[in-house]
Amino acid sequence: MQNVILNCALFLLLPMVLIGCQSLRPANLGTHDGKLAPCPSSPNCVSSQSPDDAHRIAPLTYSGRAADAMKKLTAIIQTFPRTSVITVSDSYLHAEFTSAIFRFVDDMEFLVDDTVKVIHVRSASRMGYSDLGVNRKRVEEIRRLWNAPVPPS
Repeated sequence: MQNVILNCALFLLLPMVLIGCQSLRPANLGTHDGKLAPCPSSPNCVSSQSPDDAHRIAPLTYSGRAADAMKKLTAIIQTFPRTSVITVSDSYLHAEFTSAIFRFVDDMEFLVDDTVKVIHVRSASRMGYSDLGVNRKRVEEIRRLWNAPVPPS
C-alpha cells in the first residue's frame, strides 16, 4: 500500500518539479566574445552561428540602423503568445517562449552584427532532448514576419 501511495505522489509531483525547473535561466545566455552560446549536441537548439548543419539556421538580414532593426524585432517577438522579452538593447535581445500545455520554456536570443547587417539568432529548449523542430519553426515564423512587406499607412 505504501508503494502505491508513494508512486501516486511521485506521479503527481513530477510535473510540478519539471515546471519548477523551467524557471531557472541557463547560465550560458548572453554574449561571450561577441558570440551567442553554442548549441548542445541535442537536437533542441538552432543557431545561426553553429558550425554544424544539424543546428545551423540562417541569420536575419537588415539594412539601416541596428536600433531600428531591434525595435522591429522586439515588436514581432511581442506578437507571440506566452512570450516575455527579458533583455533588449540596440544589439541584443533575449526572450522566453512558454508552451501552452506543459509550460516548457525556450530561450531565444538575437545578436546584431552591424558590420555585415545581420542579426544572429539562437533558440534552445531548456529541457528535454528533442523539441520536434519547434525552435526551428519559430525562428522561421519570425523570419517570415521579418520579411513581410509593410502595409502602406
